[in-house]
Amino acid sequence: MESFNGRMRDELLNETMFRNLAHARIVIATWAADYNTERPHSALDYQTPADYARSLTTAIARPAARDDSSARRAIAQPAPIGVNTNRVPVTAG
Repeated sequence: MESFNGRMRDELLNETMFRNLAHARIVIATWAADYNTERPHSALDYQTPADYARSLTTAIARPAARDDSSARRAIAQPAPIGVNTNRVPVTAG
């Protein structure tokens, strides 16, 4: 985020004289679209932010293989259906 802010300031805000708010919105939107869709970024393995986001979306949509899980396997098996697992306290009589 800091890189984006610095580049926007250096390349756009310090160099552009905006005529009015509408002009500023158009110029900033155009610059941001270029930054996100046309420029590869070293922090994203030289992909554009749009391509990187697309690769994440694809990875999230694809279900993980069962063996890829880092979660520990359950040691105890769940109780069979119909077996009451609620414990009733025992009272001394």
